[in-house]
Amino acid sequence: MSTIGYSNWAVDLKDVGAIYPFQGFEVPMVLAGIAFWVIWHIWQIRFESADLNATRVDADARKASDAIERY
Repeated sequence: MSTIGYSNWAVDLKDVGAIYPFQGFEVPMVLAGIAFWVIWHIWQIRFESADLNATRVDADARKASDAIERY
């Protein structure tokens, strides 16, 4: 399969040019990846904080002591 229409690669590649799809979109793709990474981390921190707060509200000293003594 050729993305640029060449069936024979026995040529000088400097004359061919870019040999991969989406050339020129490297910077926008990197920026999109970094934005996704940051947004995912923000979402993950908020989700885990909410879960820990819910656990903290449900916890009490007696349950914790009983769980510790059980093991």
